[in-house]
Amino acid sequence: MACCGGATASAAYVEGEAVREARELVAELCRHFYLQGWVTGTGGSITVKANDPAIPLADQLIVMSPSGVQKERMVAEDMYVMSADGKLLSSPVSKPWPNKPPKCTDCAPLFMKAYLMRGAGAVIHSHGMETCIATMLDPGAKEFRMTHMEMIKGIKGHGYRDELVIPIIENTPYEYELTESLAEAIAAYPKATAVLVRNHGIYVWGDSWINAKTQAECYHYLFDAAIKLYQLGIDWTTPEHGLLSSAKRPRSVLSSGIPNGCSDVKPSKQCVVLDIEGTTTPISFVTDVMFPYARNNVRKHLISTYNSDETKEDIKLLRIQVEEDLKNGVVGSVPIPPDDAGKEEVINAIVANVESMIKADRKITSLKQLQGHIWRTGFESKELQGVVFEDVPQALKHWHASGTKVYIYSSGSREAQRLLFGNTTYGDLRQYLCGFFDTTTGNKRETKSYSEISQALGVDSPAQILFITDVFQEAVAAKSAGFDIIISIRPGNAPLPEDHGFRTIKSFSEI
Repeated sequence: MACCGGATASAAYVEGEAVREARELVAELCRHFYLQGWVTGTGGSITVKANDPAIPLADQLIVMSPSGVQKERMVAEDMYVMSADGKLLSSPVSKPWPNKPPKCTDCAPLFMKAYLMRGAGAVIHSHGMETCIATMLDPGAKEFRMTHMEMIKGIKGHGYRDELVIPIIENTPYEYELTESLAEAIAAYPKATAVLVRNHGIYVWGDSWINAKTQAECYHYLFDAAIKLYQLGIDWTTPEHGLLSSAKRPRSVLSSGIPNGCSDVKPSKQCVVLDIEGTTTPISFVTDVMFPYARNNVRKHLISTYNSDETKEDIKLLRIQVEEDLKNGVVGSVPIPPDDAGKEEVINAIVANVESMIKADRKITSLKQLQGHIWRTGFESKELQGVVFEDVPQALKHWHASGTKVYIYSSGSREAQRLLFGNTTYGDLRQYLCGFFDTTTGNKRETKSYSEISQALGVDSPAQILFITDVFQEAVAAKSAGFDIIISIRPGNAPLPEDHGFRTIKSFSEI
């Protein structure tokens, strides 16, 4: 990262623990919000104050995410650091093609309005679909209003019976052109903690990142509720939530002939979560192609990338895992010497451990992350090409067209998952996928992992999620979390217990 001249903050503060933690926090939140659909397509942005209890909030440094980047792939070093009055203090270094030259978020002047006018500790700019549609329910409205909804209590200064009022400003071709209208809305609505931008998104602020995140989640929930109530012909703006007047009701409701606009068609699942091995992809491809490629190329990869930050992080994770394995007496584990023992000694130890882990088919993050980086080289060089069952592409297209969101949950790293689906014999299938989960979410045989996914997807009930896997223990864990389950029966899959009690399919075309 580069520190800019003219900075009034000390170098110790800029490079200190508070700023480092703020950088990491922004990267973490962007990954989380990406899964919610708030910052996809490089849109949206987040900024937080670098929390140092010794420094007043108004004087704390500001960390902002960059513009035009894949938000789910950002790391701490990608962030910009600014003084409390918006002067640039530190910017990231350029990355190789195809990455764009670094550029601070276009939201910066708007973020500064929330910091300076409201004393915010964090600001979130979301492009969530709900925030756009909520501004279209009444195209001429200058405000979004709602009352008597439980989640209104999550908005600062509001209770269940209060009326929530959010100003709506009109969109402009360029983000910075919104600055003055946003400032006017902030001044005109002193109780508001958010401003909607029509056909665009929302700006939400709070006195801390936790407060801003909590309110953003509540706002998205309330917008989603308003949209659904609108579709049902129910008025969300009045305490009794009666029927909308005919002038406000959507045409589909007026012509349905069904009381209250309710449909007699049962809704389909909102989300589908897919396993990979034995579900979308033959187990043989993983065991006979992917694993051998990683095993045969681990030494070559480590030698060629040993001094890169990415590989240093991979080695760090492997050290932690191996130390734990040695304490637990895991067979095949050998100590990894310190860096000063020399590159060759370190690599030899890592190769020995990785080969043992692969042989044991261990589902651990440190191994999967390194494998993903090795496989990336293979896919980029066309030595590897992803394989899926022939019924998978059509099913993904069908779900996508019907509005069902599809996610992947695999023990392989998220990067490995994206590589596989982005480079299949049927082309790039990532366009039909909404997100990826790996073992950083949790063990696939533990119920809490699926509860985490349910929370991340934001469904009203876990039963709205269909999980398809070939592993009985995963099915049991997901069912315990409330998911609907189908077990995939594919060639080469392990046999299931008798009387397992789950629905099975041999092809996605049966769903």
